[in-house]
Amino acid sequence: MTDTQNRRAGGRAARKAARAAPLSDAMRPVRPGMQGGTYKPLTQLDMERINEAALTALEEIGLADAPQSGIDIMVGAGAILGEDGRLRYPRALIEDMLAKANREITLSARNPKHDLHLSEKKVHYGTAGAAVHMVDVQTRSYRESTVRDLHNAARIVEHLDNIHFVQRPMVCRDILDNREMDLNTIYACATGTEKHIGTSFTEPDFVDDAFEMLHMIAGGEDKWRERPFVSNSNCFVVPPMKFATESCQVMEKCIAGGMPILLLSAGQAGATAPAPIAGAIVQAVAECLAGLVYVNAIKPGHPAIFGTWPFVSDLRTGAMSGGSGEQALLTAGCAQMHHYYGLPGGAAAGIADAKLPDMQAGWEQAMSNVMAGLTGLNMVYEAAGMHASLLGFCHESLILGDDLLGQAMRCVRGIEVSEDTVGLETMRATCLGGPGHYLGSDQTLSLMQTEYIYPVLADRSSPKEWQEKDRPDLIEQAVARKEALIAAPTPAALPQEVDAQIRQRFKIHLN
Repeated sequence: MTDTQNRRAGGRAARKAARAAPLSDAMRPVRPGMQGGTYKPLTQLDMERINEAALTALEEIGLADAPQSGIDIMVGAGAILGEDGRLRYPRALIEDMLAKANREITLSARNPKHDLHLSEKKVHYGTAGAAVHMVDVQTRSYRESTVRDLHNAARIVEHLDNIHFVQRPMVCRDILDNREMDLNTIYACATGTEKHIGTSFTEPDFVDDAFEMLHMIAGGEDKWRERPFVSNSNCFVVPPMKFATESCQVMEKCIAGGMPILLLSAGQAGATAPAPIAGAIVQAVAECLAGLVYVNAIKPGHPAIFGTWPFVSDLRTGAMSGGSGEQALLTAGCAQMHHYYGLPGGAAAGIADAKLPDMQAGWEQAMSNVMAGLTGLNMVYEAAGMHASLLGFCHESLILGDDLLGQAMRCVRGIEVSEDTVGLETMRATCLGGPGHYLGSDQTLSLMQTEYIYPVLADRSSPKEWQEKDRPDLIEQAVARKEALIAAPTPAALPQEVDAQIRQRFKIHLN
């Protein structure tokens, strides 16, 4: 081999090694918090009409069933308690509380590199839900979900680049005591991932114990309050237009303890919310504005996510249809209303009505996730793993969803148009006396990793190559990767002495 050939071979090897090396976050083709906002199903006039309708609903209809503590808090801020027991909200009160609301929130993680910065139209994808079953892809069956399943889901997400947070996606059905279930939910997630965690509480009385555990994990109350790495997913309303009494009491305790709040309004269009998509958005906006009053009357500027989270019904049966085009539009419209108010917001996308990770699941999950991202939704909940309209969760679907969400984030990133990307020099050099293709050009090689994203499991080989590789099956590969990720060490594991203290204080069900 000549010196020239050696140099060429060495150059190719060096370029291949450089492409194989991990990219810095700034160089990656997609990363958490990329700016969306190019898709806008609602016009400015549409948003103004929705806002007007929501303010009118708050003035004239109001919300019922607030706990006495909430009544005292909101009346003290300027809400009006009617003889019918409903709280009504003057427009001036809403405007005042919007002015006090926190418009840039950082959701801390145990590892600061996973912190989520919520502002403008920055997009983050993660899990959520309260599935009661696990999908077994190998037997094509459903079984009850367990605390081990939840812990394994967190362990898997720790290693997935395009799933940015873990809100509890399933219920620990093997723990019958609700207090123990709430505490073990936190423990299972916090010992599985260093990313931000979301959870909920069954009763107000369980919140104090949860804070005690979180202080132990954080290394003290002061460190917890400095970087609260768990947020409270709070269904503070029971649509239509009623407060959920115990959830409101939970919220009050969480605010006092320094925990960020997701104000979650989850009506179902055609059942507990108006059937028109616009009407469902109006009700969700009204309910969340009431929640915003509640939070900021307690503590102005407390981190609260505007969680307009309405779902869609299949009006033929009344069943939820989270994988529908209507759901995708509903979520995108809600995201626009978050931007209208300038508030950090979250909503649901990525839900599959399909029972297994099949073609139906693929189109259902992709459609709403891409639309939510393009609209610039800050927190896209339930983005991966959810099947059977939130009744089932699937570890393999979670892994496949990471590939899907990588492609969705590439759509969110959009097309960069600059002098370099439209420049003619490479075209001129290629076409005029050059090789007639761009495969080996410096421009192509330099952009291979920074402009393009490549799936981990999805197969792009030719039919011939696929045959030669013994026709790999996507689900089988997902099963294998699941086992590998569950077996891999997690940096979220607690120091032995801290874990022993927690186990001595609380009944932990994980071995």
